[in-house]
Amino acid sequence: MKGLLLVGGHGTRLRPLTYTGNKHMLPIANKPMLLYGLEHLVKEIGIILGPVREGVVELLGNGSRFGVAVTYIDQPEPKGLAHAVQVSERFLGTEPFVMYLGDNLLRQGVKEFVETFNEKKLDCLVAVCPVKDPTRFGIAELGKEGEILKLVEKPKEPKSNLALIGVYIFGPSIFEAVKKIKPSGRGELEITDAIQMLVNDGKRVDVEKVNGWWKDTGKPEDLLEANQLVLSDLKESMQGEMDQEAEATGQLSLGKGSRVLGRVRMRGPIIVGNNTVIGPNSYIGPYTSIGNNCTLKNIEIENSIVMDGSRIEGGSSNKRIVDSLIGSNCTILDSDSTVPRGYKLIIGERSYAQI
Repeated sequence: MKGLLLVGGHGTRLRPLTYTGNKHMLPIANKPMLLYGLEHLVKEIGIILGPVREGVVELLGNGSRFGVAVTYIDQPEPKGLAHAVQVSERFLGTEPFVMYLGDNLLRQGVKEFVETFNEKKLDCLVAVCPVKDPTRFGIAELGKEGEILKLVEKPKEPKSNLALIGVYIFGPSIFEAVKKIKPSGRGELEITDAIQMLVNDGKRVDVEKVNGWWKDTGKPEDLLEANQLVLSDLKESMQGEMDQEAEATGQLSLGKGSRVLGRVRMRGPIIVGNNTVIGPNSYIGPYTSIGNNCTLKNIEIENSIVMDGSRIEGGSSNKRIVDSLIGSNCTILDSDSTVPRGYKLIIGERSYAQI
């Protein structure tokens, strides 16, 4: 069974972080989010590339460093998930495959879904999860016996709260179904329409609910919540150095060449990359990810993501940065004013801010 990992799209809801790169390269707990999906898939994986692809090929290469074989498939324009299936037909051939959206995080992986697909000899299995706002997702409406009655893409008045989470397993009949559908009102070939066609044609289609957590990372606040979920399972690792004056509680992962200098208080879970310096008079709070080659001094920060190469230096006013996304190679300096005391920031790559 092959895998299909979708890493296209423009990432408009994550701007300015995605103006200069692919959204699937944004880090969750210091790891590009697309790697979480890659780890769940099988040995042969097709990577769907869209118009914004910076960093993806450089990271994955031929896949050998991750123990997989990667084939890149071009989708020049984001014409829908069903279109991604269509352009992958030559790669996928006639065997079943797993399709995984690269901006989703799924703790349990796909093994259970594959087992269900094979045991029931299905043509399609759709992974679903109850959500608070069904209007943001494709939705599955089920009958009394749990069978799929109807699939609706981002309904204005949803009749179900079961969202399609972006994990699908298909047999080869999906290719004929895609050929039968037409573009939706937004000009895309919708995967929900293709699966509905399978249902209408009497194919064996089933749903399975997620066990454990699942997170879509379409918006900045979703990235922070995903970061929290991953860090909740963080394993202790101390490859860097901490001064005796520094205090750490909770789970902490400190990368190679990183140093914690002077009076620093750290409350985990926290992950710090390689060659990063956390200077004196600082507080690093829970659910914070700090990338490689960063410098943080005289600051307070919690529940935030700081990407590679960024520098944050505070003054005497001890302002606290909370719930923030700091892009790579950014500089944030304190203007030393006394108020306000807290800031929430979302700034893109190579930005400069004085607060």
